[in-house]
Amino acid sequence: MTRGLNKVMVIGHLGRDPEMRFTSNGRPVASFSVATARGWTNSDGEHQEETEWFHVVTWGGLAELCKKRLQKGSQVFVEGRFQTRCWGGPDGERHYRTELVAQEIIFLNDHESPDESARHSESHTSGVDRP
Repeated sequence: MTRGLNKVMVIGHLGRDPEMRFTSNGRPVASFSVATARGWTNSDGEHQEETEWFHVVTWGGLAELCKKRLQKGSQVFVEGRFQTRCWGGPDGERHYRTELVAQEIIFLNDHESPDESARHSESHTSGVDRP
């Protein structure tokens, strides 16, 4: 049996407010984009910066928390897995999107009281197994 690992950890800022929708059976799903930036100095001594964008998807209670507590600019730690979806467009063209399916989120600039945790996972907030 071959083994594999699909684990992603990202710290960044939301590029837009979370968007919430519900599946046909009523399960909440929220999505938002997270930007990470890295900087370096090139061989000419000039500062360079690169931004990478991640499309994040959350499910169940975690989706509801994200919709309620996150907004554009919020800083988060997201842990999850990559998943690539494929669908056909109205013109018959195939479309692909790689998403970071969140299993845990830590709200880094959250202003909760010290006795409350800013760490939330999909399985703990929804009472159901991850998708």
